[in-house]
Amino acid sequence: MRDRVARGRWAVAAMFLANGFVMGAWAPQIPLLLPRHQITEAVLGLLILVLGAGAVTAMLFAGRLIAAYGSRRIVMAFSLALIPALPAVVYSPSLVSLALFMAVFGAMIGCMDVAMNAQAVEVERRLGRAIMSSSHGFWSLGGFFGGAGGSYVIAHWGAGAQSLLTAGVTAAVVLAAMPFLLAAPPAPVTVQAPRPQLLPRDAGIWLLGFMALASMVPEGAVLDWAAIYLSKELGADVFRSGLGFAFFAGAMAVMRFSGDYLRNRLGAVLTLRLSGLVGGAGLMGGALAPLDWMAIASFAVAGLGVANMVPILFSAAGNHPRLPSATAISAVTMVGYCGILVAPSSIGFLAEHFGFRPTYAALAVILFGVALLARRAADADGLHILPSDQAARPASS
Repeated sequence: MRDRVARGRWAVAAMFLANGFVMGAWAPQIPLLLPRHQITEAVLGLLILVLGAGAVTAMLFAGRLIAAYGSRRIVMAFSLALIPALPAVVYSPSLVSLALFMAVFGAMIGCMDVAMNAQAVEVERRLGRAIMSSSHGFWSLGGFFGGAGGSYVIAHWGAGAQSLLTAGVTAAVVLAAMPFLLAAPPAPVTVQAPRPQLLPRDAGIWLLGFMALASMVPEGAVLDWAAIYLSKELGADVFRSGLGFAFFAGAMAVMRFSGDYLRNRLGAVLTLRLSGLVGGAGLMGGALAPLDWMAIASFAVAGLGVANMVPILFSAAGNHPRLPSATAISAVTMVGYCGILVAPSSIGFLAEHFGFRPTYAALAVILFGVALLARRAADADGLHILPSDQAARPASS
């Protein structure tokens, strides 16, 4: 039994790796859409918003699908559906079909995201220890390989070949992992399954969602705006201006693979509190830095802090005592990922009117706020299965 759960743990890691790999491979394809479809940056921004809206909308309904069929079946279904999604976008013959396939692409990513996080919670329960942070670390690792390798393939063989190769690698990974995904335990026959809620009426789960959003916005702020901040306000050259997010992402990946150890030793609440304080300190350091290298180092510190915040909040949602795991995770994931959607435009608006320094300082204060609310994530250490939660999952998942 223990060996089966251990294999399930690595199967979950493979699904996170595959999801991140596809998203990483998608990144170098984005600028190529401009000349291919003769569109402007504004239209491209709308298309990217369509992708994000498709993902967030799918996350809203993913809870019901998982409650009805189990996270194992949903992970399998949407990982298979994701395989042709990138080639469909790349080979879209018209702008209309491109918009349609981008919405579908986002929906596949979104549903798979919720389901694989639900699977990670299931593995945590069976193992009795945290694995969520390292699972997200595998997502970051997949994103790195997808982005770096994808850029190389596009440069040498073109965008179409890259999308097909991405589909092939993704298929190999998910098909190898599928047999080892864990089915949910049998539901007690004496308990009637509650109807899964589309929008749960529980203030606690929405608070976790907004904490996840607050933890994700800084990532978007560094990804989209750190290079501009370093170059325009701190005089960094092209090379150094790109190091802000590079060091942030590298520190985040390293810390995610260390995060489960820390959480198992310190507990979810203390780990989240320390993470919020470290992340906030890093962003505040970036806001106050007089030199570009100081800001770059500060962004690396911020990455160390931000890395484990969202995984802990997802685990807390999955172990929420008053809601089925699928419903809680889908709600928190949906609200959290809205942070990635609102970050680029909202940060740009604030920076234009108030400057980057006050903006990053405000984001630091928001992370300090998450640290103050860390006790709300105490359920992440519960790793319990309530009757209502079991009833929401079929034995045949």
